[in-house]
Amino acid sequence: MSRLLRYFWSGIFVIAPIALTVVTLVWLFEGVDGILRDYVKYPGVGFVLVLATVVLVGWFASYFFMRRMFKVVDGWIEQTPGVSFIYSTLRDFFEAFVGNKRRFNQAVLVNVLAEEVWMMGFLTSEDLENYKLGEGYVAVYVPQAYNVAGQLYLVKRDRVRPIEHLASGEVMKFAVTGGVVDSVDTGSA
Repeated sequence: MSRLLRYFWSGIFVIAPIALTVVTLVWLFEGVDGILRDYVKYPGVGFVLVLATVVLVGWFASYFFMRRMFKVVDGWIEQTPGVSFIYSTLRDFFEAFVGNKRRFNQAVLVNVLAEEVWMMGFLTSEDLENYKLGEGYVAVYVPQAYNVAGQLYLVKRDRVRPIEHLASGEVMKFAVTGGVVDSVDTGSA
């Protein structure tokens, strides 16, 4: 009986990530495709149209004239009460990951809670003059495992060690999975 139970749990651990990925992709596909369902009769065409629109907006945004126009629209939204807070927070969040102001590109180990306890994080600012902590302090964002949250710590520079031998994406993957995903391909098989 215990062997059957072990096989059952092994099967769950194999099937669950695959099934949840498929369900999420189907949900996303149907949601985006459903936006244009009244206008487009063929399944999948709405999804392709939305993706093409996003790419087209990105292409237009790369031209000088369009960048200026987007800055004007951005300024209008920034001045709209209520909407400004939501928009600027989301804009800054996306820029921190993929924009010109990308902030999660310098992975570090940070010592915050105890002498020999280190957390993985990302150096997000080395200029904390506004907080009057002195030039010896830096800002380190520490993501939480299996969550979209994290903590921002303002710590002394000597409590931070750079992780230079790993890509930031690998460190993020390791941190948000609670360390269960190997961040280094050792090449051994």
